[in-house]
Amino acid sequence: MSVSDDPLVFLDEEDDTAEPSADFSPPWRILVVDDDADVHETTRFALSGIHILGRPLALLHAMSGGEALETLHSQGNIAVILLDVVMESEDAGLRLVDVIRNDLKLANTRIILRTGQPGHASECETIARYDINDYKTKGELTQEKLFATLTSAIRSYDQLLRLDANRRGLEKIVAASNQFIADQGLQAFAEGVITQIAGLLGVEPEGLVCAAAEDRPGDGPLEYRVIAAAGHFSHLIQRRLSELDDPWIESQLTGALRDRHNLVHPRSMALYFRKSEDEGFAAFIDSAKPIREVDRELLEVFCTNIALCAKNVDLVAELRRDAFVDRQMGLPNRTALVCALNARLRADGLPGALAIVDVDQFASANDVLGHDYGDALLRQTARRLGSALPGEVFVARLAGDAFAVLGDDCVVNGPNIQACFGEPFVIEAVRHPVSVCAGIVRLAGDHRSGIEYLKDSYLALKRAKAQGLGQTVVYSRELGAEARERAQLLRDLRLAFDQARLFLVYQPQVDLRTGRVVGVEALLRWVRDDSTEISPGHFIPIAEQSGLIVGMGNWLLQIALLALQRFRAQGFPRLRMAVNVSPVQLRQPDFLAQVQEALAETGTEAEGLELEVTESIAVGGLESAVDHLRRLREMGVTVAIDDFGTGYSSLSYLERLPADRLKIDRSFMRSLANGEAGGRIARTIIVLGRELGLTVLAEGVESEAVAAEVAALGCAEAQGFHYARPMPEEAFVAWLQARQGAA
Repeated sequence: MSVSDDPLVFLDEEDDTAEPSADFSPPWRILVVDDDADVHETTRFALSGIHILGRPLALLHAMSGGEALETLHSQGNIAVILLDVVMESEDAGLRLVDVIRNDLKLANTRIILRTGQPGHASECETIARYDINDYKTKGELTQEKLFATLTSAIRSYDQLLRLDANRRGLEKIVAASNQFIADQGLQAFAEGVITQIAGLLGVEPEGLVCAAAEDRPGDGPLEYRVIAAAGHFSHLIQRRLSELDDPWIESQLTGALRDRHNLVHPRSMALYFRKSEDEGFAAFIDSAKPIREVDRELLEVFCTNIALCAKNVDLVAELRRDAFVDRQMGLPNRTALVCALNARLRADGLPGALAIVDVDQFASANDVLGHDYGDALLRQTARRLGSALPGEVFVARLAGDAFAVLGDDCVVNGPNIQACFGEPFVIEAVRHPVSVCAGIVRLAGDHRSGIEYLKDSYLALKRAKAQGLGQTVVYSRELGAEARERAQLLRDLRLAFDQARLFLVYQPQVDLRTGRVVGVEALLRWVRDDSTEISPGHFIPIAEQSGLIVGMGNWLLQIALLALQRFRAQGFPRLRMAVNVSPVQLRQPDFLAQVQEALAETGTEAEGLELEVTESIAVGGLESAVDHLRRLREMGVTVAIDDFGTGYSSLSYLERLPADRLKIDRSFMRSLANGEAGGRIARTIIVLGRELGLTVLAEGVESEAVAAEVAALGCAEAQGFHYARPMPEEAFVAWLQARQGAA
């Protein structure tokens, strides 16, 4: 038989036309549990024709945990279960292990956990509590490694079956497996080995010593240390093996560790437990009476089984580390913070506070100065928070440049946190001023969970960042109520969009010179079931923040262009349709394709569409926006800059942005009408637009006097209540027809 190093999931098809050899040995029954049909097929193919310990394999298949249980209830003598961790749920495999070991009481069947998504099986205690043979990613299980893993598991299963019939001491082996996986670290594991060996042989653990190779610097000599001991050797734990005052024990343990195999003598044994190809530990057993042959065999089986468990010690330690420690910073992570929060909330003590601290403009600094600078900045931020606050605090890294600080409320407060960053950081011999924003919540002892307080501190941080650099906000009930209101509004908006309760109204755009209606702007409206109208200024930002604006925008574009076709069919063929575009939409990679699709599906030529963008598109990165708008203009679509003068206006921005029309914000029209200083800005914008070759449209024109003034200043078009309010489609068509008749 030959096996391949190719990953199991990429096994090539083999020729299965060869005659199978006659074999009357009962097969080993292997249950494959996985929700991926390809995994079943590749496993069957990889194990086709393979014999282990002289017997063929018979595969049983289940696509879910439920199917696996049915198979286990109806089929007996299953040697090994190849079990996927993530199936109908993220912990379906772990739950099945629970049922197999505790409900079905299948102690001999070996279990090999497999996962295609490392990190999903993060419930360390669940893994730790139950007897599993191995834990592998599917990518690790090449055909050769699958064969080796199955051979080891089947050999263990076979030995368990044989001993189960002759000695009840086997139950202690299984119990030992369960105990060892739950232990934290090699020392606790080795202490358990001593206890179990003594129990199996019925001897006092006086002469039992466990030792392992210690880490050596560079090419230094290999030394061994005592990691567990009992009786008169217990004082030597963590000492070097060479310090033992018993040369026989030292030589036996050294030989087992050096040669990586068991050393057997009439009244003593040195058992070697292999954790990996290059790592393991050894246990020395000294017995007052000769060790019986059956006990020797039992200890051999013990080694086989416990060696498999020893591998899981490292796995559990790594999973625990990943579960509670941020690897990059070496700090507690979000999970550890929540545990610390909950522990503090359960304990009686001084009032506490939680702060989330976020480094201002970290992403920009990281991009400009490089990731090495960014990493150094994060490390120094963590160091400042841990050392500069005037008291004991718990510091955790949540994600990116966000850190959490937990402590007494007299320590964790805005002034103290901001004072931590009063002095610049010194990075690569250069002083770098750093500022942070912080959101703080006081722990009120009101029976809330740590997660809830964490959410509140995030809300406070969000408000702080909205206020600018170096800001601190303390959470309040009003802030929470506002957040809940926004969340409810978002839920209602999603429902309204899904149930087609949003609608469009239309407002005309007029040529100031001729009075002719040249365009129409489509405006989105939302009226709740209770007839409450929600302002676009209220719900549009929420739609943008949630990403809902992308779907809403695509729908609006389609509906507006269909309405344009109906307007033209009723005698207004030269109208253009203006549609507002969010910066979020404009940043979508398929935005251009969405516009092209809408034009094609509605039968609208590109010249009939005008897209209105605001100056805020410059915030999200101007280059991609410029590219999209340039390509749209090349197609024939016109572009208008909406609400000009209220956002991020600059001449360089205005020169770079491909545009045809400049829309003056309505606030300047009010200033113009009232003779206020803002009117001068309106005049300046009109002159600026004309100099740049842009058609200028005045929004918010509400009187004939303002219309005449902006026309005299050179404004070409106008829009506002002086002409018409935004109207539903039927009313707008009637208004057009009436205006046409009057003309």
